[in-house]
Amino acid sequence: MSPDQPLEASPAMYKRVILKLSGESFCRAGERGIGMDEVVLIAGQIREAQELGCQIAVVIGGGNILRGAQFKGRYGASIQEATAHYMGMLATVINGLALQDALEAVDCDTRLMTAIKMDGVAEPYIRRRAKGHLNKGRIVILAAGTGSPFVTTDTAAAQRALELETDILLKATRVDGIFSEDPEKNPHAVFYRDLDYETIRRQDLRVMDQTAIAQCAEHNMPILVFNYLKDGAILRAIKGEKIGTLVTAKSPASAV
Repeated sequence: MSPDQPLEASPAMYKRVILKLSGESFCRAGERGIGMDEVVLIAGQIREAQELGCQIAVVIGGGNILRGAQFKGRYGASIQEATAHYMGMLATVINGLALQDALEAVDCDTRLMTAIKMDGVAEPYIRRRAKGHLNKGRIVILAAGTGSPFVTTDTAAAQRALELETDILLKATRVDGIFSEDPEKNPHAVFYRDLDYETIRRQDLRVMDQTAIAQCAEHNMPILVFNYLKDGAILRAIKGEKIGTLVTAKSPASAV
């Protein structure tokens, strides 16, 4: 059975969401840097979703440009690990600028906000201001993680979802959802339609880092993990269609 089953068109189920995009979504598989074809594809999907009336804030990774952890143990004499993480945060700002231009090219009103102050290119992230932008129908792009080293952008997404009181955290990936193993390595990996936080932690399913999962679990923030590469995937996710894997507090693990 396919992990995704089409349903009839419906209005947005979720009124405010965090969309977590990895840096790798900004380039072709196996490549680095920014591929504007990929960014424009994402921007078009976000626009379609916003047209349903959903308020959307986007948290961006930077792995397509630089990962702070890549310097660990390699250049320790010249680049401290904390410094390398700050470099990774700046990479997310570069991605944010690319996404902002792509969204504005399709007539979306946007605001780029960063956890590290850089007034020349973006607004500082202030929770109340971000909520104000969302209420005015602007797409808010949140870059630079939490502004602190040793924190992943997954954790930043969980943190912002709680701060902005979103209905759900949408994690966009290159696979159809959460599997028992990496489906790109094991084609026989089992796909899960529904999971609970405890099962993810107990089975050590690699979907988000443990801190992000713990934050969502503590505050009962649902997570939807889905394949953004499929046509209309972001739109379908916001409509609440059966797509990807839904993680909640009490959903027993169910395989498809």
